[in-house]
Amino acid sequence: MDKRSKTRMSLSDAETLALQILGFLAEDRRRLSRFLNSTGVRPEELQSNAGEPAMLLAVTQHLLEDESLLLVFASHAGIAPEQVGQAHRLLGDQS
Repeated sequence: MDKRSKTRMSLSDAETLALQILGFLAEDRRRLSRFLNSTGVRPEELQSNAGEPAMLLAVTQHLLEDESLLLVFASHAGIAPEQVGQAHRLLGDQS
């Protein structure tokens, strides 16, 4: 297990990770379309609310619901997949 997954994540870290996930989704039209379709978020809504807590929570939730996508992201970002779950919990505590 990656040592970084054992360190305590701050809210700021969770927000940064969620924004990284959003960037990862936006890099690929299919991934982004799947996110928009599954959440019902409109592109203009995503653009105007990208950094808002509810949107960051939706982004992490989307990744957690697709294990293969989660593993691709974790590998791409060089993190343990569990860190996305930690971020999701922290972001959820803020709602």
